Amino acid sequence: MKTITVLSIAAAICVAASTTSVFAAKKETQAQLQSEAKVTEAAAQKTALAKVPNGKVKSSELEKEHGKLVWSFDISTPGSKNITEVQVDAKTGKIVAVEIETPKDQAKESAADKKEKK
Repeated sequence: MKTITVLSIAAAICVAASTTSVFAAKKETQAQLQSEAKVTEAAAQKTALAKVPNGKVKSSELEKEHGKLVWSFDISTPGSKNITEVQVDAKTGKIVAVEIETPKDQAKESAADKKEKK
């Protein structure tokens, strides 16, 4: 019985240590991404908002998508439940993608994000 308890405690410590290192790695990754970006979030946001008249930024994120470092903005517009996702290249400042997401698309993306974080 003592052996099982000791092994259980050891396993719990290993899981806790690996979880901590995953979070640390993610922070380092964000720091690394920030150091690679040549365009500030504010400048990229201005570019993105120019693409969506009367838009308001709901969220923003610096990420790698399809091998490019991009600032990704979710922008809402008055009178619509759709979200316009605008991606701005974080190295050149040029728009690389614009996508309209319906509420159904948003729910799918949210579910996928929650699953990925687990």
